[in-house]
Amino acid sequence: MVDLFLYGTLRYVPLLELVLGRGGDALKTAAANLPEHQVFQVQDQPFPAIAAAEGEQAKGILVRGLSQEDLEALNYYEGGFDYALQPVEVTLENDESVGAEVYFPTPGAWQLANPWSLQDWVEDWGALSLRAAEEVMSYQGRVSASEMVKCFPSVRRRASAWLAAQARDEDPARDLATDVVVHDHKRAFVNFFAMEEMDLQFRRYDGTMSPVMNRCVALVGRAAVVLPYDPLRDQVLLVEQFRAATFIAGEKRPWIWEPVAGLIDPGETPETTARREAMEEAGVKVTDLEMVSNAYPSSGASGEFLHIFVGLADLSDIQGGGGLASEGEDLRSKIISFEALMQGIDDHSYQDLPLITSALWLARHRDRLRASTR
Repeated sequence: MVDLFLYGTLRYVPLLELVLGRGGDALKTAAANLPEHQVFQVQDQPFPAIAAAEGEQAKGILVRGLSQEDLEALNYYEGGFDYALQPVEVTLENDESVGAEVYFPTPGAWQLANPWSLQDWVEDWGALSLRAAEEVMSYQGRVSASEMVKCFPSVRRRASAWLAAQARDEDPARDLATDVVVHDHKRAFVNFFAMEEMDLQFRRYDGTMSPVMNRCVALVGRAAVVLPYDPLRDQVLLVEQFRAATFIAGEKRPWIWEPVAGLIDPGETPETTARREAMEEAGVKVTDLEMVSNAYPSSGASGEFLHIFVGLADLSDIQGGGGLASEGEDLRSKIISFEALMQGIDDHSYQDLPLITSALWLARHRDRLRASTR
């Protein structure tokens, strides 16, 4: 049995219980401090690290009597963040000093920022971290911690997308608690994308329940799509890039013309992502965003949710673009007239549905957008 001092996100008991797969009276915890240390926010990351700090006290909890199975779960969860256990002496509320172990980061692994607040973290990241940890821990024993850490940005995007979906309005005509029955839920694959599988039933229109069906879904998260449009010049900008998904599907023309698009990171709004991606991919500064649609582009197979915009811009002022090499992006762009865009729609030249959707929306609202610039 091992006693651990937890100072960071695992001080959030719901997260600790999820990682361990147990909680309540089965966990023996007590408030504790680690002298001469302080907990700091890791720069540009949603978690903290501990470091020596003269005269300070790192607040945390002491968790006693953890089994080897518990340690394996914690090491799997923390191992992906470059943390390792070390022995320390912690102080309890009655000033008693006791031995424990604590997860210290690998020296130099992270750049530390301001002192970290558990309360602030729970408000900003608690719900997302619970959802992300649920996915992470489902792969223990199947995917190594070092491999899982590569997936963490994508896991967080999927968690953020799930929370956004949960926050949308319910269907007043249906009760998910009784109209959908899940018999089994498997997380089949994790990488940049993830594949989840369910055996489920749904209530049919005649009031009966369907047979148990096995269904899979590809999950990536939410994305922002923006078609840059210059109302003064009546032109749009398109980007072209190689799409592996279309190639794998057998497409003979896997280089696809599209609007600008990018995945929404946790904490970002769709609008922020749209503006950022317009600059990264096309070198375009978007001045105003017009909402086109919020929708699932392929609801029979994918859980990806798109926020589609038309972005007003001066297309005579292009500053860079081409995408980020760090993300494997290699894009080229072209500026065409609105009439050429619509001719391409009529000729069925385009294979990207968000492009077709935003182009048809623009056809309906073009006069209004052009009038506002006169």
